[in-house]
Amino acid sequence: MAHVARLKKEYSERIVSALTEEFAYKNVMQVPKLKKIVVSRGVGAAVADKKLIDHAVDELTMITGQKAIATMSKKDVAAFKLRKGMPIGAKVTLRGEMMYEFLDRLVTSALPRVRDFQGIKATGFDGRGNYSLGVTEQIIFPEINIDKINRINGMDITFVTTAETDKEAKSLLTELGLPFKKK
Repeated sequence: MAHVARLKKEYSERIVSALTEEFAYKNVMQVPKLKKIVVSRGVGAAVADKKLIDHAVDELTMITGQKAIATMSKKDVAAFKLRKGMPIGAKVTLRGEMMYEFLDRLVTSALPRVRDFQGIKATGFDGRGNYSLGVTEQIIFPEINIDKINRINGMDITFVTTAETDKEAKSLLTELGLPFKKK
């Protein structure tokens, strides 16, 4: 029997019916679902040191379990000594099983390791049902060996859903286990 991610199984068994009840969907296809999670990191200092991009790609690969890619600059910026096509960051897009596994690890082991954690802010919604979350340190992930990192960097995690509104997206992400701050 093939392995099914815990959150994916929970989504189909419990979350779909909970959201249908909350928003009175007429069809099961109207229930919002998580399409993808994008984990990205900008490395501004990579203009001077090209090895920093390799470190960022390796760390994102370790954290997500999927190979990360370097992102390139789109235009020249003379003030930053930046040329078009230079690597300035790293990102990885997770879908399917890998997405649910990463979300499970984020909620159960990484977020509780944040210092003075009170929950995540509910202000990161974009108006179209997508949510972005900033993490200030990569060392909250258990996959990162603290002795082997050369500098502490943050990253952005974006949750792309099929929800029409922010309210639906927040309900979906809350059901999936993201701990939003209580007002």
